[in-house]
Amino acid sequence: MAVKHSRQERAAAVRDLKRNLILEAARRVFEVEGLDGASLRAIAAEAGYTPAALYFHFDSKEAIYAEVLRSSLASLREAVECAVSPRVDPAERLHAAAMTFFRFYAENPRDLDLGFYLFRGGMRPQGLGRDRDEQLNAALAAALRPISDAALAMGLAPGEANVLLVDVFAHAAGLLLLAHTGRIRMFETSASERMEQYVDACIGQVHGQWRNSLPAGSSK
Repeated sequence: MAVKHSRQERAAAVRDLKRNLILEAARRVFEVEGLDGASLRAIAAEAGYTPAALYFHFDSKEAIYAEVLRSSLASLREAVECAVSPRVDPAERLHAAAMTFFRFYAENPRDLDLGFYLFRGGMRPQGLGRDRDEQLNAALAAALRPISDAALAMGLAPGEANVLLVDVFAHAAGLLLLAHTGRIRMFETSASERMEQYVDACIGQVHGQWRNSLPAGSSK
């Protein structure tokens, strides 16, 4: 039994190694060709396998792309959670979560490209299939959740915290697009500075709403 178990473990380790090699090769291909330009043949050649070998691990290039993006979103979530975990003050947590989200994509533009897969056909979204899109959206939402959690801790109602999250996400996406394409230079400003000031303004607004909600005569 022990020998059989050991063989199974070795076989699983080999499968995992091959799968990871395919994903690493696929990421390189996707970074150059995008989802539409990439092919299973190109991914297989980059990984050193035959196209048929890929089907032992993935059923399509969309499945491979989804796994590459899922790994990217896991790294984003880890970065955001690590940034906020030691902070006690919710305003600091909100600032850290929002800025870490922004900096992750500012410093990793290829991950930003991966995240914009929906618009590979222009402004008419094209997904990877309903189930995959839902799973990836859930992964992105989990990475962003520390922002809304911090807003809730600052006293916002759930709906207000969600609106703040949407606003921060939209502002970051716009600035990242300007920075990534070089358009930010038109305005002679820094995307990072604009994001920092926007987040600080959001925090100030939340503090103002919280103070205005206090009963008359209360102090804090």
